[in-house]
Amino acid sequence: MNAIKEKNFISAVAYVHNAELALEGFLNSLYSTLNEKFEKFEIICVNDASSDGSIGAIKQLSGKFYNCTLSILNMSYYQGVEAAMQAGVDFAIGDFVFEFDSTMMDYTPELIVRIYDRALQGFDIVSCGTEQMRACSKLFYAVYNRHSGTQYMIKSETCRVLSRRAINRVHSMSINLPYRKALYSNCGLKVDHIHYKSTQNGARRTQTLKNPSETAMTALILFTNLAYKITLVFTLLAMLATLGTVGYVVTIYLTGNPVEGYTTMMIFMSGAFFAIFTVLSVIIKYLSVMLGLIFNKQRYIIESIEKVAG
Repeated sequence: MNAIKEKNFISAVAYVHNAELALEGFLNSLYSTLNEKFEKFEIICVNDASSDGSIGAIKQLSGKFYNCTLSILNMSYYQGVEAAMQAGVDFAIGDFVFEFDSTMMDYTPELIVRIYDRALQGFDIVSCGTEQMRACSKLFYAVYNRHSGTQYMIKSETCRVLSRRAINRVHSMSINLPYRKALYSNCGLKVDHIHYKSTQNGARRTQTLKNPSETAMTALILFTNLAYKITLVFTLLAMLATLGTVGYVVTIYLTGNPVEGYTTMMIFMSGAFFAIFTVLSVIIKYLSVMLGLIFNKQRYIIESIEKVAG
Protein backbone atom coordinates (compact mmCIF):
# COMPACT_ATOMS: atom_id res chain seq x y z
CA MET A 1 0.00 0.00 0.00
CA ASN A 2 1.22 3.50 -0.76
CA ALA A 3 2.66 5.23 2.32
CA ILE A 4 1.83 8.65 0.89
CA LYS A 5 -1.40 8.99 -1.03
CA GLU A 6 -2.20 11.53 -3.74
CA LYS A 7 -3.74 14.75 -2.39
CA ASN A 8 -5.81 15.58 -5.49
CA PHE A 9 -9.51 14.97 -4.99
CA ILE A 10 -10.69 12.36 -7.50
CA SER A 11 -14.11 11.76 -8.99
CA ALA A 12 -14.94 8.50 -10.75
CA VAL A 13 -18.05 8.60 -12.94
CA ALA A 14 -19.38 5.22 -14.08
CA TYR A 15 -22.16 4.63 -16.59
CA VAL A 16 -24.67 2.03 -15.42
CA HIS A 17 -27.39 0.53 -17.59
CA ASN A 18 -28.60 -2.98 -16.72
CA ALA A 19 -25.15 -3.89 -15.43
CA GLU A 20 -26.16 -5.84 -12.33
CA LEU A 21 -23.89 -8.82 -13.03
CA ALA A 22 -20.77 -6.73 -13.62
CA LEU A 23 -21.22 -4.09 -10.90
CA GLU A 24 -19.84 -5.97 -7.90
CA GLY A 25 -16.53 -6.82 -9.53
CA PHE A 26 -16.21 -3.40 -11.14
CA LEU A 27 -17.00 -1.32 -8.05
CA ASN A 28 -14.86 -3.46 -5.74
CA SER A 29 -11.87 -3.16 -8.10
CA LEU A 30 -12.45 0.56 -8.60
CA TYR A 31 -12.79 1.27 -4.88
CA SER A 32 -9.70 -0.77 -3.95
CA THR A 33 -7.60 0.95 -6.61
CA LEU A 34 -8.72 4.49 -5.73
CA ASN A 35 -8.49 3.87 -1.98
CA GLU A 36 -4.90 2.70 -2.29
CA LYS A 37 -3.83 5.58 -4.52
CA PHE A 38 -5.82 8.60 -3.35
CA GLU A 39 -6.52 10.23 -0.03
CA LYS A 40 -9.96 11.60 -1.00
CA PHE A 41 -12.26 10.46 -3.77
CA GLU A 42 -15.88 9.98 -4.78
CA ILE A 43 -17.66 7.46 -6.97
CA ILE A 44 -20.70 8.51 -8.99
CA CYS A 45 -22.83 5.81 -10.62
CA VAL A 46 -25.05 7.24 -13.35
CA ASN A 47 -28.10 5.01 -13.55
CA ASP A 48 -29.47 5.34 -17.07
CA ALA A 49 -32.95 3.91 -16.37
CA SER A 50 -31.76 0.41 -15.51
CA SER A 51 -34.56 -2.16 -15.39
CA ASP A 52 -32.60 -4.88 -13.56
CA GLY A 53 -31.16 -4.95 -10.04
CA SER A 54 -28.31 -2.52 -10.70
CA ILE A 55 -29.43 0.01 -8.08
CA GLY A 56 -29.86 -2.69 -5.45
CA ALA A 57 -26.38 -4.01 -6.21
CA ILE A 58 -24.84 -0.57 -5.74
CA LYS A 59 -26.64 0.02 -2.45
CA GLN A 60 -25.64 -3.42 -1.18
CA LEU A 61 -21.97 -2.64 -1.85
CA SER A 62 -22.14 0.83 -0.33
CA GLY A 63 -21.62 -0.54 3.18
CA LYS A 64 -18.08 -1.60 2.23
CA PHE A 65 -17.00 1.87 1.11
CA TYR A 66 -16.06 3.60 4.35
CA ASN A 67 -13.90 6.57 3.37
CA CYS A 68 -15.40 7.80 0.14
CA THR A 69 -18.64 9.27 -1.14
CA LEU A 70 -20.78 6.96 -3.26
CA SER A 71 -23.66 8.59 -5.13
CA ILE A 72 -26.29 7.34 -7.56
CA LEU A 73 -27.44 9.79 -10.18
CA ASN A 74 -30.74 8.55 -11.62
CA MET A 75 -31.64 9.66 -15.13
CA SER A 76 -35.35 10.30 -15.71
CA TYR A 77 -35.44 7.91 -18.66
CA TYR A 78 -32.98 6.09 -20.90
CA GLN A 79 -30.82 8.75 -22.56
CA GLY A 80 -27.66 6.93 -23.65
CA VAL A 81 -24.06 7.13 -22.55
CA GLU A 82 -23.28 10.59 -23.95
CA ALA A 83 -26.05 12.44 -22.11
CA ALA A 84 -25.74 10.32 -18.97
CA MET A 85 -21.97 10.77 -18.68
CA GLN A 86 -22.30 14.49 -19.29
CA ALA A 87 -24.69 14.64 -16.33
CA GLY A 88 -22.25 12.65 -14.19
CA VAL A 89 -19.25 14.81 -15.06
CA ASP A 90 -21.28 17.97 -14.39
CA PHE A 91 -22.09 16.59 -10.94
CA ALA A 92 -18.48 15.59 -10.18
CA ILE A 93 -16.32 17.96 -8.10
CA GLY A 94 -12.89 16.32 -8.38
CA ASP A 95 -9.64 17.92 -9.46
CA PHE A 96 -9.43 14.98 -11.85
CA VAL A 97 -12.42 13.04 -13.15
CA PHE A 98 -12.34 9.45 -14.37
CA GLU A 99 -14.94 8.46 -16.97
CA PHE A 100 -15.97 4.82 -17.25
CA ASP A 101 -18.35 4.33 -20.17
CA SER A 102 -18.84 0.70 -19.21
CA THR A 103 -18.63 -1.42 -16.06
CA MET A 104 -17.04 -4.25 -18.03
CA MET A 105 -13.40 -4.37 -16.91
CA ASP A 106 -11.32 -6.09 -19.57
CA TYR A 107 -8.15 -4.51 -18.17
CA THR A 108 -6.19 -4.70 -14.94
CA PRO A 109 -7.01 -2.08 -12.25
CA GLU A 110 -3.42 -0.84 -12.44
CA LEU A 111 -4.32 0.78 -15.75
CA ILE A 112 -6.47 3.30 -13.88
CA VAL A 113 -3.42 4.44 -11.93
CA ARG A 114 -1.33 4.42 -15.07
CA ILE A 115 -3.52 6.86 -16.98
CA TYR A 116 -3.67 9.16 -13.93
CA ASP A 117 0.13 9.15 -13.59
CA ARG A 118 0.33 9.95 -17.31
CA ALA A 119 -1.99 12.92 -16.77
CA LEU A 120 0.39 14.27 -14.11
CA GLN A 121 3.10 14.40 -16.80
CA GLY A 122 1.34 17.31 -18.51
CA PHE A 123 -1.61 15.72 -20.30
CA ASP A 124 -5.06 17.10 -19.53
CA ILE A 125 -6.88 14.16 -21.12
CA VAL A 126 -5.56 10.60 -21.07
CA SER A 127 -7.58 7.67 -22.34
CA CYS A 128 -7.01 3.96 -22.72
CA GLY A 129 -8.48 1.43 -25.10
CA THR A 130 -8.01 -1.79 -26.99
CA GLU A 131 -7.78 -2.29 -30.73
CA GLN A 132 -10.55 -4.89 -30.57
CA MET A 133 -13.68 -3.32 -32.10
CA ARG A 134 -16.45 -3.88 -34.60
CA ALA A 135 -15.81 -3.39 -38.31
CA CYS A 136 -18.29 -0.51 -38.46
CA SER A 137 -16.45 1.24 -35.64
CA LYS A 138 -13.12 0.84 -37.46
CA LEU A 139 -14.68 2.35 -40.57
CA PHE A 140 -16.10 5.29 -38.63
CA TYR A 141 -12.78 6.10 -36.93
CA ALA A 142 -10.93 5.84 -40.25
CA VAL A 143 -13.34 8.21 -42.01
CA TYR A 144 -13.50 10.64 -39.09
CA ASN A 145 -9.74 10.88 -38.57
CA ARG A 146 -9.15 11.34 -42.31
CA HIS A 147 -11.49 14.30 -42.61
CA SER A 148 -11.44 15.93 -39.16
CA GLY A 149 -8.17 17.82 -39.63
CA THR A 150 -7.50 17.84 -35.88
CA GLN A 151 -4.21 17.32 -34.09
CA TYR A 152 -5.31 14.20 -32.24
CA MET A 153 -7.02 11.18 -33.78
CA ILE A 154 -9.89 9.61 -31.90
CA LYS A 155 -9.75 5.93 -31.03
CA SER A 156 -11.79 3.27 -29.33
CA GLU A 157 -11.70 4.12 -25.62
CA THR A 158 -12.60 2.19 -22.48
CA CYS A 159 -12.02 4.85 -19.87
CA ARG A 160 -10.29 8.20 -19.53
CA VAL A 161 -9.21 10.77 -16.98
CA LEU A 162 -9.81 14.51 -17.37
CA SER A 163 -8.22 17.38 -15.52
CA ARG A 164 -10.51 20.07 -14.16
CA ARG A 165 -8.96 22.43 -16.70
CA ALA A 166 -10.01 20.12 -19.53
CA ILE A 167 -13.58 19.91 -18.21
CA ASN A 168 -13.81 23.69 -17.94
CA ARG A 169 -12.33 24.13 -21.42
CA VAL A 170 -14.79 21.71 -23.03
CA HIS A 171 -17.77 23.26 -21.24
CA SER A 172 -16.71 26.70 -22.42
CA MET A 173 -16.74 25.36 -25.98
CA SER A 174 -20.23 23.86 -25.74
CA ILE A 175 -23.00 23.47 -23.19
CA ASN A 176 -24.07 20.19 -24.73
CA LEU A 177 -21.64 17.45 -25.73
CA PRO A 178 -23.10 15.34 -28.54
CA TYR A 179 -19.88 13.34 -28.89
CA ARG A 180 -17.41 13.84 -26.08
CA LYS A 181 -14.39 12.24 -27.72
CA ALA A 182 -14.56 14.66 -30.64
CA LEU A 183 -14.72 17.68 -28.35
CA TYR A 184 -11.92 16.33 -26.18
CA SER A 185 -9.67 15.95 -29.22
CA ASN A 186 -10.59 19.47 -30.39
CA CYS A 187 -10.22 21.33 -27.09
CA GLY A 188 -6.63 22.42 -27.78
CA LEU A 189 -5.11 20.79 -24.68
CA LYS A 190 -2.60 17.95 -24.59
CA VAL A 191 -4.17 14.53 -25.12
CA ASP A 192 -2.65 11.07 -24.83
CA HIS A 193 -3.87 7.51 -25.35
CA ILE A 194 -2.63 4.23 -23.92
CA HIS A 195 -3.28 0.92 -25.68
CA TYR A 196 -3.76 -2.27 -23.72
CA LYS A 197 -4.48 -5.88 -24.55
CA SER A 198 -7.90 -7.04 -23.40
CA THR A 199 -7.92 -9.59 -20.59
CA GLN A 200 -11.20 -11.02 -21.93
CA ASN A 201 -10.45 -12.31 -25.41
CA GLY A 202 -13.48 -12.40 -27.66
CA ALA A 203 -15.72 -10.45 -25.27
CA ARG A 204 -17.59 -7.51 -26.67
CA ARG A 205 -18.88 -4.52 -24.81
CA THR A 206 -22.58 -3.79 -24.65
CA GLN A 207 -23.66 -0.99 -26.97
CA THR A 208 -24.14 2.11 -24.79
CA LEU A 209 -24.90 4.73 -27.43
CA LYS A 210 -28.60 5.49 -27.67
CA ASN A 211 -28.50 5.94 -31.45
CA PRO A 212 -25.02 4.91 -32.67
CA SER A 213 -25.65 5.67 -36.34
CA GLU A 214 -27.13 9.07 -35.49
CA THR A 215 -24.24 9.86 -33.16
CA ALA A 216 -21.74 8.91 -35.85
CA MET A 217 -23.50 11.07 -38.43
CA THR A 218 -23.66 14.01 -36.02
CA ALA A 219 -19.95 13.71 -35.27
CA LEU A 220 -19.05 13.57 -38.97
CA ILE A 221 -21.18 16.64 -39.75
CA LEU A 222 -20.09 18.74 -36.77
CA PHE A 223 -16.42 17.88 -36.53
CA THR A 224 -15.37 17.06 -40.10
CA ASN A 225 -15.83 18.59 -43.55
CA LEU A 226 -16.95 15.29 -45.06
CA ALA A 227 -20.61 16.31 -45.46
CA TYR A 228 -19.62 19.52 -47.22
CA LYS A 229 -17.27 17.66 -49.56
CA ILE A 230 -19.95 15.14 -50.49
CA THR A 231 -22.50 17.90 -51.03
CA LEU A 232 -20.07 19.90 -53.11
CA VAL A 233 -19.33 16.94 -55.38
CA PHE A 234 -23.02 16.26 -56.03
CA THR A 235 -23.66 19.98 -56.55
CA LEU A 236 -20.86 20.21 -59.11
CA LEU A 237 -22.18 17.12 -60.90
CA ALA A 238 -25.65 18.68 -61.00
CA MET A 239 -24.19 21.91 -62.36
CA LEU A 240 -22.31 20.01 -65.07
CA ALA A 241 -25.50 18.18 -66.00
CA THR A 242 -27.30 21.52 -66.22
CA LEU A 243 -24.59 22.97 -68.45
CA GLY A 244 -24.74 19.83 -70.58
CA THR A 245 -28.47 20.32 -71.02
CA VAL A 246 -27.89 23.90 -72.15
CA GLY A 247 -25.28 22.72 -74.66
CA TYR A 248 -27.62 20.04 -75.94
CA VAL A 249 -30.49 22.49 -76.39
CA VAL A 250 -28.30 25.01 -78.22
CA THR A 251 -26.95 22.26 -80.49
CA ILE A 252 -30.49 21.14 -81.38
CA TYR A 253 -31.44 24.72 -82.05
CA LEU A 254 -28.52 25.33 -84.40
CA THR A 255 -28.56 22.00 -86.24
CA GLY A 256 -32.11 20.66 -86.05
CA ASN A 257 -35.73 21.67 -86.08
CA PRO A 258 -36.63 22.50 -82.50
CA VAL A 259 -40.20 22.87 -81.26
CA GLU A 260 -41.21 26.51 -81.02
CA GLY A 261 -40.45 27.89 -77.55
CA TYR A 262 -38.62 24.70 -76.49
CA THR A 263 -35.14 26.24 -76.63
CA THR A 264 -36.08 29.32 -74.61
CA MET A 265 -37.90 27.29 -71.99
CA MET A 266 -35.07 24.78 -71.55
CA ILE A 267 -32.38 27.48 -71.31
CA PHE A 268 -34.46 29.31 -68.71
CA MET A 269 -35.03 26.11 -66.69
CA SER A 270 -31.36 25.12 -66.93
CA GLY A 271 -30.28 28.56 -65.76
CA ALA A 272 -32.75 28.42 -62.90
CA PHE A 273 -31.55 24.98 -61.77
CA PHE A 274 -27.94 26.14 -62.04
CA ALA A 275 -28.71 29.09 -59.76
CA ILE A 276 -30.58 26.83 -57.31
CA PHE A 277 -27.70 24.35 -57.10
CA THR A 278 -25.26 27.20 -56.52
CA VAL A 279 -27.35 28.69 -53.74
CA LEU A 280 -27.91 25.26 -52.16
CA SER A 281 -24.18 24.60 -52.00
CA VAL A 282 -23.70 27.86 -50.09
CA ILE A 283 -26.69 27.25 -47.81
CA ILE A 284 -25.58 23.73 -46.95
CA LYS A 285 -22.14 25.01 -46.01
CA TYR A 286 -23.68 27.54 -43.67
CA LEU A 287 -25.98 24.90 -42.21
CA SER A 288 -23.03 22.65 -41.48
CA VAL A 289 -21.51 25.50 -39.47
CA MET A 290 -24.74 26.59 -37.81
CA LEU A 291 -25.43 23.06 -36.59
CA GLY A 292 -22.77 23.77 -34.02
CA LEU A 293 -25.18 26.23 -32.45
CA ILE A 294 -27.46 23.39 -31.38
CA PHE A 295 -25.35 23.14 -28.22
CA ASN A 296 -27.51 25.79 -26.58
CA LYS A 297 -29.35 23.70 -24.02
CA GLN A 298 -28.83 20.79 -21.70
CA ARG A 299 -29.89 17.49 -23.20
CA TYR A 300 -30.18 15.35 -20.15
CA ILE A 301 -32.88 15.18 -17.48
CA ILE A 302 -32.12 13.94 -13.97
CA GLU A 303 -34.80 12.33 -11.80
CA SER A 304 -32.93 12.18 -8.49
CA ILE A 305 -29.56 11.98 -6.77
CA GLU A 306 -28.96 9.51 -3.95
CA LYS A 307 -25.99 9.60 -1.59
CA VAL A 308 -25.64 6.02 -0.41
CA ALA A 309 -22.22 6.18 1.28
CA GLY A 310 -19.83 8.76 2.65
